[in-house]
Amino acid sequence: MDTSFFYTFLRAQSEDYLHTLCEEIPERTVGSRGNYLAAHVFARAMVGRDWEVETPKLNVFDWKEQGAELRAGGDSFAVFVSPYSLGCDVQAELIGIATLQDLEKANLTGKIVLLYGEIAAEPLAPKNFVFYNPETHQRILALLEAGQPAAIVSATGRNSAVAGGVYPFPLIEDGDFNIPSVYMTAEEGQRLLPYCGSCISLESRSERLPAKAFNIIAHQGDNPQGRIVITAHIDAKRGTPGAIDNATGLVVLILLADLLFEEKPSRRVELIAFNGEDHYAVPGQMAYLRENEGRFGEILLNINIDGAGYKDGPSAFSLMGLPQDLHEQVSRVLQDYDGIVEGPPWYQGDHSIFLQQGCPAIAVSSLWLLEHMENQDITHTPKDNPRIVDCNKLIEIARALNQLVRAIW
Repeated sequence: MDTSFFYTFLRAQSEDYLHTLCEEIPERTVGSRGNYLAAHVFARAMVGRDWEVETPKLNVFDWKEQGAELRAGGDSFAVFVSPYSLGCDVQAELIGIATLQDLEKANLTGKIVLLYGEIAAEPLAPKNFVFYNPETHQRILALLEAGQPAAIVSATGRNSAVAGGVYPFPLIEDGDFNIPSVYMTAEEGQRLLPYCGSCISLESRSERLPAKAFNIIAHQGDNPQGRIVITAHIDAKRGTPGAIDNATGLVVLILLADLLFEEKPSRRVELIAFNGEDHYAVPGQMAYLRENEGRFGEILLNINIDGAGYKDGPSAFSLMGLPQDLHEQVSRVLQDYDGIVEGPPWYQGDHSIFLQQGCPAIAVSSLWLLEHMENQDITHTPKDNPRIVDCNKLIEIARALNQLVRAIW
């Protein structure tokens, strides 16, 4: 095969799929039409490359909102509807809560609660989230539910480590939490504080919509023992094109399907587009856990791609829980690629569900993102668009994965 022609083909594929996923499709939130279209694009790409495809259905919630208005005295305040929140139209006394200790002592019944400062420093884990749910977060949500306030207003700052580049970030993003909720900047929160003890009004226009979504599981090879599972999430937060989070992961999977096309593996290889990494209930990951209960011992290795292809700096392969022989094998492969380095361990992606089941995992990302996790303003924002992607890096990652998979299958 003419390698220069094939490289040109892969480059064109990368650019075309990135354009389709980020610019032709308006958004990829779980349950949305854009999410459905993205799943169709990926499934069709896998079928066209002669991979067998399964599309297990997920029953999920989408949501729609038409803004919110908060007024106190003669002032109005800029507020945003919390994702998946119920709507409301209430007039009630405002009470300010800055710490967990304040919350434990307060009478919230029928009031509008302003959460600010320490208690609003980081997003609260959804109350039924099984992978990460600190006791303090559970306590806050339980106290709010027991207190039965009329609504919640959160004044949040910046926290790139856990909220990406979004400012302000929603403190509560949870379709299982039924107290209406909005959020605002820390500065707006300071403006609102003097109205504590006064009656204010809040109207939030939001509703939950039953919807469906799909995981896309492409596979080749019949032997499940020692299977290799390579993953990327198909969904994105609302309001972002989701280029490196995570259209580039899907593009790498498509390129890899091309590179693996000529030879059928002896053991099962799965290329999976998970639906829900950026969704409060991670429905695709939970479905995969249920479907593979008792079978994670079959998995030799998970490779998860998330945040790959950023234009600055090298790509990073973070090796976690690999046995010594496999670790050495991966390291030898990476030596052949100048643009790939071994990165630090990180756990905020879909590879975590495999690690928790005792499976070795490699997380593929961009070193720049890992090094700037706490101060970047890109992910979950409009800045995460194809202009920040270097498609050459996606091709290099796919080539490295192709070499690695062939070495161990």
